Amino acid sequence: MHMSNESLLVILFVGLIAGWLAGKIVRGTGFGILGDILVGIAGALIASWLFPKLGIHLGTGLVSEIIYSAIGAVILLLIVRLLRTGGRF
Repeated sequence: MHMSNESLLVILFVGLIAGWLAGKIVRGTGFGILGDILVGIAGALIASWLFPKLGIHLGTGLVSEIIYSAIGAVILLLIVRLLRTGGRF
């Protein structure tokens, strides 16, 4: 997988927005805004790698990337919450 500098910047920018959005959707995680942003960036990287491999396509453009990344960040926040609470929500 080859990423240009521009695509990496877009993933980071979208990750910032997605992390904030995921922090609003998944409340009670306790990471704060900075932690949610970092999880959003990780979720954006995971989503940009995983969703095309699964054949999931919502469209093109920045809005679809924000949706992908927000979904990835929400999933990642839920997994982290499961690990922190010992398997309980």
